Amino acid sequence: MSRRLRKFLLGVTAFLLALSVFIMSTDYAEAKGKGKSKGNNKHQDTSEASGELQKTGTIHGEFDYESDEAVTVIVEMTSPSVLEGKHQNTSVDRDTLKEERGTVIDRIQLISESSEVNREYDYVFSGFSLEVKQSDIRAIAAVNGVEAVYPNVKHEVTKVDEQSFSQDEVSPEMIDTAPHIGAPDVWEDLGYTGEGVTVGVIDTGVDYTHPDLDHAFGDYKGYDFVDQDKDPQETQPEQGEVTNHGSHVAGTIAANGVIQGVAPEADILGYRVLGPGGSGTTDNVIAGIERAVEDGVDVMNLSLGNTNNDPDFATSLALDNAMQDGVVAVSSNGNSGPSDWTVGSPGTSREAISVGASELPYMLYNVGIDVNGLSADSADVMGTPSSEALQALNEGEYELAQAGLGSADEVAEVDLEGKIALVERGEYPFVDKAENVAAAGAVGMVIYNNVEGTQPRVGGMALPTIKMSKADGAALVDSVESGEKTITFNIEEDGLSGETIADFSSRGPVTDTWMIKPDVSAPGVNVISTVPTHNGAMPHAYAAMSGTSMAAPHVAGAAALVVQAHEDWDVDEVKGALMNTAEPLEDLSGERYPNNTQGAGSIRVPDAITTDTLMAPGSYSFGTFEKDNGKEVERQHFEIENLSNERKRYDMDVTLFDGNDHIKVMTSNNLNVKAGGTQKVNMNVQVDAGKLDGGYYEGLITLKEDNETIEIPTVLFVQDPYDVFEIDDLMAHGDFTLDQGIFDVTLGFNYDIEYVDFAIYDSGLSAGAVIAQAGAHDAGEHNFTIDASPILPQLPAILPSDGYNFVVFVGKGDKEEGWVLGEFDLDE
Repeated sequence: MSRRLRKFLLGVTAFLLALSVFIMSTDYAEAKGKGKSKGNNKHQDTSEASGELQKTGTIHGEFDYESDEAVTVIVEMTSPSVLEGKHQNTSVDRDTLKEERGTVIDRIQLISESSEVNREYDYVFSGFSLEVKQSDIRAIAAVNGVEAVYPNVKHEVTKVDEQSFSQDEVSPEMIDTAPHIGAPDVWEDLGYTGEGVTVGVIDTGVDYTHPDLDHAFGDYKGYDFVDQDKDPQETQPEQGEVTNHGSHVAGTIAANGVIQGVAPEADILGYRVLGPGGSGTTDNVIAGIERAVEDGVDVMNLSLGNTNNDPDFATSLALDNAMQDGVVAVSSNGNSGPSDWTVGSPGTSREAISVGASELPYMLYNVGIDVNGLSADSADVMGTPSSEALQALNEGEYELAQAGLGSADEVAEVDLEGKIALVERGEYPFVDKAENVAAAGAVGMVIYNNVEGTQPRVGGMALPTIKMSKADGAALVDSVESGEKTITFNIEEDGLSGETIADFSSRGPVTDTWMIKPDVSAPGVNVISTVPTHNGAMPHAYAAMSGTSMAAPHVAGAAALVVQAHEDWDVDEVKGALMNTAEPLEDLSGERYPNNTQGAGSIRVPDAITTDTLMAPGSYSFGTFEKDNGKEVERQHFEIENLSNERKRYDMDVTLFDGNDHIKVMTSNNLNVKAGGTQKVNMNVQVDAGKLDGGYYEGLITLKEDNETIEIPTVLFVQDPYDVFEIDDLMAHGDFTLDQGIFDVTLGFNYDIEYVDFAIYDSGLSAGAVIAQAGAHDAGEHNFTIDASPILPQLPAILPSDGYNFVVFVGKGDKEEGWVLGEFDLDE
């Protein structure tokens, strides 16, 4: 986050103290220590002037504290929700929690009179959404009872492309993704279809009138949090930009008509949290999660997300609590791949099953092109109606014609009849570009990238389409503009690929927890499912879509089958079974995908249901190792559950993909587990971090018994290698003395920080302002000297109080923490 001027103004009086303050930052010197103590970084009751270091609520996100523009935020309370209390063995009474929430709201409205409460939460999340001026947000974070403040960020459906089909154009044989993960084998051989299991679809709504979906809905169909009613139908034309995403997701889970979903006899409840165009906000998503849990769903699917790689974001915390209450929560991992660290909330949840997108095996091609002697080494097939149509391009010479971005308007201005359209990536879906140029008479399309990197494969393109890099595309553009337009092709089949990970699929790890994400993968490319047309003459249809949105419902449907098969399993066993039995995937060169790309691999439902062994957790982060000199040892443990009727002996092996010379893992030797029993397995991880390059190191824990093999993906981190690393508290301790108007401040930072703001509050922490600012500082201890002598005499007049608090705000990235260092009186 760029450092902006941050002036903290509370109340209605302009409190412009910073103009006459002198600040100096020096190397650390021993503080004089006047009794303003160092603390333990715990959120304390800031209404008590205990003299200990007090932390205000953490602010997530980026705000302009100088602006009076209103925004919506999510306020988390220190009081636990009903489910949090349950999991902490504490009974939380909803009426009592409502009173506590009302007290916090009253305190906030005393500080920010214009603030308005929108939604209140108490079951999976304790807090409320609030419309408030940005200039009041720091004051809200300092209110007693506030744990954190989150931005009400935009959540969107996570799909990449879409191609529609009428009912007459779709046959059951086209639905190949559910068979790929073994769903029909479960129906036919094991007898589980999802009957009696309820899946909540938290999305854009669901077209419950679709003939392939109407069986899954009863009288109560769910809830619409956009229009505030019990009709969770998709957005209709009269409401704005129409939607169909939630219906597609629901069909993958439980369609039972022309096509069949993974769990065709499961029940569906729809929760419309995303409105016109498939866009919504955090406050509705949390409300949807809360309502689904209270409605008693067994499984919930969230094919939506944002780009916040934060395990403590509000939606991720809500899913954690839903899982702990026995609801199997499934979330898409995001479509921001292929770079690492791109997973976004709620896919960052500690407990929920986050899903990456794979692509079913496809034909590989060697692609050669020639434009008057110019070739393009990056040329590859993006998509084609058929192999025959693609290789038909080999039969002649064609003219290459530029068609801009491939929009309908641009295509209309170009003669493309019998030609190859040269199109730049961007603005419009790939399939729309293909349809536009095909309608104009083109016989093929070459699409070049508008950024560095590769483009995805897209199934079902309207005409043969070749993709290439930005650089190669620029060379073709230059050639065409110089008059060299003749293009020829040499395209040959090169065998069938295996199941691969889609380039767009977001990767982990997760910041702060350092967890591997996704947990598993599932088909998410060219997935055909149910959609509404919003056309009264032909209201129902089907569409092929791509995205992790399409992958997640495969896992949600699989979870429904597992839940039906094992009614006595808890959510960890359901998640563990899907992870333990997943099929590891390899890229086109035969190399195993990294753990943070595929998770445990692609799910296989029959194996998950029939497994004799579970090992938990299904993936594991050993954490960070930062000791510069000597070896650092951490003790870990796993649990092996023998589900069979006989004693089993297991062999365990740990393999690190790199760093083996300086990373050692020692495990228990006694791995005999009695029938139906569970055994804890101890494991010591020894790392000589000083001899390793900073970064993360992946590996596998392999458990074998006869013909059964379970692989647990692992990761560990050395020397805080990435700038995205964050820690729970940015500040470790703080102290100050005040002498003759001079504040001598000592702050200890756990991490490199980007700014510090120093503020004075009144005794009740209800009004105050920033008096000085400092820029970036490295981790460690620093001393700051602030000359406030011109300011302090003015305090009684402009900020009447019987005492004052000295507060610092520390920020890095999109996270800011406020710390109350202690009180002072003017006679000091």
